Amino acid sequence: MIDTALLIAFTLVGLAVAFAFWRLLRGPSAPDRILALDTLYVNTIALLVLFGIYLGNNIYFEAALLIALMGFVGTVALCKYLLRGDIIE
Repeated sequence: MIDTALLIAFTLVGLAVAFAFWRLLRGPSAPDRILALDTLYVNTIALLVLFGIYLGNNIYFEAALLIALMGFVGTVALCKYLLRGDIIE
């Protein structure tokens, strides 16, 4: 049962990654692209967690935490640059 649920989850999250990547490439404005990048790293975290559950290995959960931290800092830096034109004041 868990294998079927994981297969469905992999498929749906993979589809979400593809849609977010499409929005990243085709976004009409910079805020749309930043939001797509944010969505892309959240979906990547979901894929890593699913893969960790599938393999039963804890290292993927740690990698997901690192990607979450770097993704948050990157999103904040991009938004600050977009609003003020400077990251470090």
